[in-house]
Formats: sequence, structure tokens, C-alpha cells
Amino acid sequence: MSDETEHGNRRESGDPPQTPGTRRPGGRTARTRAAVRDAVLAGLTEHGYPGLTVEYVAEHSGVHKTTLYRRWKDVEGLVADALDLAGEDSWVPPDTGSLEGDLRALAREVVASFTDPAVAASGSAMIAAAFQSERAAVALRDYYAERFTRCEVLVERAVRRGELPAAPGTVPATPDATPSATPDTAPSDTAPPGPASPAVPESAIDAGALVRSVSAPLFFRLFITRETVDDSHADQAVAATLAAARAGAFTTGSTGTALGTPPGTSAGAAP
Repeated sequence: MSDETEHGNRRESGDPPQTPGTRRPGGRTARTRAAVRDAVLAGLTEHGYPGLTVEYVAEHSGVHKTTLYRRWKDVEGLVADALDLAGEDSWVPPDTGSLEGDLRALAREVVASFTDPAVAASGSAMIAAAFQSERAAVALRDYYAERFTRCEVLVERAVRRGELPAAPGTVPATPDATPSATPDTAPSDTAPPGPASPAVPESAIDAGALVRSVSAPLFFRLFITRETVDDSHADQAVAATLAAARAGAFTTGSTGTALGTPPGTSAGAAP
């Protein structure tokens, strides 16, 4: 069934029209979307955002430009959807058994993503496009926000292993220490159960800030100062982040405010 026929059937069935660049189920649409994404990445790599055209994407994806205009509307929609599609992958953060190992693997993955000739150009082109298109910038922010959310598990595991501090003023939850009655002990001799110890929250660390602090120096060198990066820079960023984390730089109070923030003010408020 052609895309135009599918579109006509959708109108006849009463389904709402598709908003350009929005997600639809798999099958033929998924294949079309992937082909368009590949053409967008190729065009950004070859010509940059200013040189990318709907005609280029049509020629290199095999999708008629009428379909592209109807579904994605314009180049901005094409680029934004390419980023959306990139965020639908099955990527998971490393799990090496320690926070240091996880962060080092993550940082080295960032380095590889932007230094490996096979993949570096398309990623850099996407970031460059975000400086020239507001829709691409929003899509890029959403992409990385979702990536950082996936990485929160690294911090949660580290807190459970005791590698990072929990919220100040709390102690680990412990079983009731009061001895229970035995056959030789009369119920009247048994002390009443005491109150349970306060529970430690899953994490008292701003996980997003911690993970960002690993990648931030690398992105600064890559896209601001345009310096080279390698694994030594990745390891250096991890060491600095771990030192800051162990000093409590990313630790939040039990009420969710940053340590050192006066009560009644937000962490980002001006003094």
C-alpha cells in the first residue's frame, strides 16, 4: 500500500491527521522513518544544517518529497525527528560493579562517540544543527535529558553499595532489635516493639548533575575550545567528579534542597 493510499485510508477512517515529525507505530512507517533519519544524518555531515534540503533527503532516502513535506513539514522537522528517533534506542549505561568503573566507561564512550571517524561526524553535525535551529535545540535537549535519566541508575547503585553518602540526618534502616518472646519467656516479660529506624532514601545525590559533570569537560574541549580529547581526559573528568561527589557537592538534603542552601530558598536562586 502506498503512503498516499495509507494517508487516504486514515482520513476515511476518521483518524486525526498526523502532526509532522510525530511518532507512529512500526512496520513500513518505521522503515521509512529510519531511511529518512539516515539521509538527514548524511546530509548534515556532508553539507551542514544550512545546506540540508528536503530535496536532498528525498533523493537519498527514497521517500517522495511530497510525503516528507506532509509528514515532517520542513528541514527543522526532519532534524528534530532524527534526534527523536535516536533517543528511541535500547542504550543502557555501563554496569561494571563500581561507580568509578561505570563513570569511566561512560566518559570513554563519550570520547569514542566524537573521535571515532565512523560515527563522530554525524553526532557533531547534530549538535551544530542545534545552534542554528530552535526545534533541533529542543530535540537535542530532550535527547540528552532522557540519556541522563537512564544514567541515574549508576548513582542509585552507588548509594546502595555505600560508595556515595545518603541524605544527611538519616541512618540505614535496620530490623527491630527488640528480642522476641521465646517459649521460656512470658509475654509480660517481653518489651514492646520500638519505633523503626528512619529509612535511607534510594539516593540523596543529584544524579543528573553528577553525570553531567563527567561529560561537561569533554564537551567543552570538543565544541568550545575545539581541542582533542582522549581517554586520559575522560579519566580526569571522572576523577574530578568522584572527588566532588565524595565531598558532598552533589548531595541533597532530606527535603530535596542542596546542602548549604538556606531554608526557604531554591538552589538556583540569587543570594
